[in-house]
Amino acid sequence: MSKDGTQFTVGDHVVYPAHGVGQVQGIETQEVAGYSLEVYVITFDHEKMTLRVPTAKARVSGLRSLAEGNVVSQALTTLKGRARVKRTMWSRRAQEYEAKINSGDLISIAEVVRDLHRAENQPEQSYSERQLYESALDRMAREVAAIERIDREAAIGILNKSLTKAAVSA
Repeated sequence: MSKDGTQFTVGDHVVYPAHGVGQVQGIETQEVAGYSLEVYVITFDHEKMTLRVPTAKARVSGLRSLAEGNVVSQALTTLKGRARVKRTMWSRRAQEYEAKINSGDLISIAEVVRDLHRAENQPEQSYSERQLYESALDRMAREVAAIERIDREAAIGILNKSLTKAAVSA
């Protein structure tokens, strides 16, 4: 696979913004409205879903390679930062968090995890805060797991270490 993200091969792990980490299972040619269309067939095991993305539209759709090491380091550093919670209405913040999660950008997702993380001594989260936190944590953990070739639980352990260090130093 080229590092510019334009060409993927069977077996490559990729990130699709709305669904997170998937794996390219094949490249097929399909007939659509009389036209021949080449598509990546991507499976998302955690969602039990298969997605077909036209190869010509892969980059525009946001399909990308797994994050490079420097991006992962930056994301882990982001987790250690101080939470930045705006004083706007929850519905507005929730929309912003959702947009960051669905951007597919690892650092934006790390910001959501950091901002919604609650240490043991902090007040409880609302149900919707917890849902967004779990969604962002899961997205981030799946990408770190694929990069490090470890399972999701081990990746969550790495993320929690960064979050705990942040809480201790705050």
